[in-house]
Amino acid sequence: MPEKRLTRARWTHVALPSGDLDGAIEFYTTMTPLVVVSRHEDDQGRNVWLSNEGQVETPFVLVLVEFAADRGRRQPQLFPFAHLGMEVPEREDVDRAATEARRRGCLHWEPMDLPPPVGYVCALHDPDGNVVEISHNQRVFEEVRTLWGG
Repeated sequence: MPEKRLTRARWTHVALPSGDLDGAIEFYTTMTPLVVVSRHEDDQGRNVWLSNEGQVETPFVLVLVEFAADRGRRQPQLFPFAHLGMEVPEREDVDRAATEARRRGCLHWEPMDLPPPVGYVCALHDPDGNVVEISHNQRVFEEVRTLWGG
């Protein structure tokens, strides 16, 4: 089991505001590979931490925060190109995400092949209007592991 205590500086999270935390949780846990890690609440609002299931070795979370004063107001931060990137193992996974996003009315970019290193991508927008890219063959995971994998 890896050490639980932080022993060196790490990049641990990205935080985004949300005007509809429940809608955002439903979107991210349905449309992306993220799962709920934990939830927190105080008199200022509430938040959720989302990550890949079982991501123990190098934890990284998406923190979505619904401030009580902003509840009900969309909070877009990542638009029109700025985005969160999710890599999927199969080209068909991009097509499935695009089909479901079209059905939900949240498809931002149609699936397309782009030159390396981008690969086959589409993009969705979450309930706050943030862009989420779904990619295949972008090889971020593979390249970093190859470079640093030893």
